Amino acid sequence: MTPDDPARAVEAALFAAEAPMTVDALAQATGVADVSAALVRIQHDYADRGITLVEFGGRWRFQTAADLAHILRREREEPRRLSRAGVETLAIVAYHEPVSRAEIEAIRGVAVAKGTLDTLIEAGWVRPAGRREVPGRPLTYATTPGFLDHFGLASRRDLPGLDELRAAGLLDPLDAITSEVESGGDAA
Repeated sequence: MTPDDPARAVEAALFAAEAPMTVDALAQATGVADVSAALVRIQHDYADRGITLVEFGGRWRFQTAADLAHILRREREEPRRLSRAGVETLAIVAYHEPVSRAEIEAIRGVAVAKGTLDTLIEAGWVRPAGRREVPGRPLTYATTPGFLDHFGLASRRDLPGLDELRAAGLLDPLDAITSEVESGGDAA
């Protein structure tokens, strides 16, 4: 069964297609014998509209008219996952600020890569907070209002305490055992 208006049938098939279609695929999907003529007609009909019919590599599709593409361009923020080192460093800065790199390393027990602090600064969560008045004058770091905003905190006082973190299951079981042993409690 062939459609009464071949151009409408081809237009509908292209509109509903998940991907660009070849002439053969359009002919098979619509039953239209002269798909090329229908495509020329559709191109003419859409020439002055917000969308146009285009062909790339033998495949046809509708796309936004080139002169209007700037209207639809959107900036899309790509969420980036923070590494474990980044999360640990951020937590240390939040709970101990102002804190130097050496202090962060002492608490974590490993060296802090420069990129870790750079990532936190780039995210707007950590900022340089001045220099400590000790030999070498190390740079210290503190959280920003952006950190508080991102995590929905009114102030640093709203950070959860150890008991709250443990109750939420956010501490490793090994951390809980270690803290019990250090406090003299029974780990078993």
